[in-house]
Amino acid sequence: MKNPQTFDLKNWRKNFYLFLTGQFLSGITSMVVQYSIIWYLTKATGSATILSFATLLGMIPMVVLSPFVGPLIDRWDKKKLLIITDIIVAIFAVFLSIAGTISPEFPLWLVFVSLFVRSVAQTFQMPTIQSILPTMVPESEITRVNGQLGTVQSANFIIAPALGAFLFSVVPMNLLILFDVLGAILGVGMLLLVTIPHVVSEGEQVHLLTDSKFGLQKLIENKGLWYITIIGAVFTLIFMPAASLYPLMTMDYFNGTVGQAGLIEVIYSVGMLGGGAIIGIFGKWQDRMKPILAAYGLIGITIALSGYLPGNSRGFIFFVGLNAVAGFATPFFNTLLMAMIQQSYEPKYLGRILGVLNSLMSITGPVGLIFAGPLADKIGVEKIFIIAGIGTLVCGIVTFLVPATRNYDKVLQEKLAVKKQTEEETSN
Repeated sequence: MKNPQTFDLKNWRKNFYLFLTGQFLSGITSMVVQYSIIWYLTKATGSATILSFATLLGMIPMVVLSPFVGPLIDRWDKKKLLIITDIIVAIFAVFLSIAGTISPEFPLWLVFVSLFVRSVAQTFQMPTIQSILPTMVPESEITRVNGQLGTVQSANFIIAPALGAFLFSVVPMNLLILFDVLGAILGVGMLLLVTIPHVVSEGEQVHLLTDSKFGLQKLIENKGLWYITIIGAVFTLIFMPAASLYPLMTMDYFNGTVGQAGLIEVIYSVGMLGGGAIIGIFGKWQDRMKPILAAYGLIGITIALSGYLPGNSRGFIFFVGLNAVAGFATPFFNTLLMAMIQQSYEPKYLGRILGVLNSLMSITGPVGLIFAGPLADKIGVEKIFIIAGIGTLVCGIVTFLVPATRNYDKVLQEKLAVKKQTEEETSN
C-alpha cells in the first residue's frame, strides 16, 4: 500500500538490480567470514554448547534491539544506515584479525564479541532492506523482487560455504577474517551508485518507546498477521536449536569434515536458489498462504527424517538429499510472508512494524538455544533434529486450522483490489 510516486517507473529496474548486485557482492564475503568463524569454533571446541552460545549471541540483538531499531529506520537516511553498519563490521574484523595474528589462538571472548557486533549490524540492515524494497519497485512486482532478492541471498549461501571451506583450509584464519573489509568496500561502493527514495517519515523526531508501541499496535490490529507472528515465534523456539547445530550434525554425528559441513550448506542453499527462482519467475499466486503451508510440511518432514538417519556415510548421503528439499521449501515461507507484510502497510510504517515483528519472531530463539547445547550433548544432536521437524509440522497444522491465518492472503488481495479500484476512480 504505497504511493506510486515513491519510485521512478522508467528506471526502477536498473536501480533495483544495481542494489541487488551490491547485496550479492558484499554478501559473499560476509558469509565466508561467518562460516569460517563457526567452523573454527566447531573444530577448536567440538562443543554443542559453544555453538549454541555463538548462535545465541547472534540472536540477542535481534530480540532486544529490533523494536527500537524500527523507529530509527523509518526516520533515518536508509542508505547512510546501510553504509555505516558495513563500516563498523569491517572495523571489528580488523581488530579480530590483529588479535589472531598476535596470539596463536583467537581469544574466545573476542570471537563472541565479533559475532555480537555482526548481529547488531544485521539487526539494522535486514529490516532496512525489507523496508526499502516497496519504495524501489511497483506494487505489482513486490512478490517477484522479493523472490529475486531471495535468489541472490541463496546464491550467496551456495558460493560462500564452498568458497569458505576452501579458503578455511588454505588461508590463515587471521587473514580470512579480513574478507569482511573487502565486503564493506564492495557494499559501500555499490550503495553509493543506488538511488533510494525517501519516505515522508524520514527526518521526523524519534520517540523510541512511543514508536515501538505504535508498531506493536499496528501489528496486533491485523489479527491474521498477528497470529502468523505468534506461530512463527513458536516455530523459532523449536527450529533454531537444530539450525545452530548443523556443523556438529555433519562433523560429529556423521563423522564428516569441514568440507562436508560446507557441502550441506551449499546443498541447502542450492535448494533455496531453486525455490527463490520459482518465486522470482512465477511469483504471482492468488493465495500465497497455500505454498507457505506446503513449506511448513516439507521442512518439517525432511528435518525430522534427518534425525532418523544412521550416523554413517550412507546416512550422510540421504542427509544431503533431505536438505536439498528443505532448502527448496524455505523461500516459500520467508519470501512470500515478507511480500504480504510489505503490501499490508504503508512504507512509512514498515520499519516500526518490521522491528516489532522481527523481535517477536526471534524472541523465543534464545530460549531454545539456551537448552539446545546441553540437551544435544546429553541426548544426541540427531534427536534435536527430530524434535525440530515434528514441531515444525505442528506449527504448519495450527496455521492451517486457524481461519485468520489460512485466509490471510485472500483477504489481503481483496483489500488491495478495492484500494486500487478506488484510486483509479479518484484519478479519473
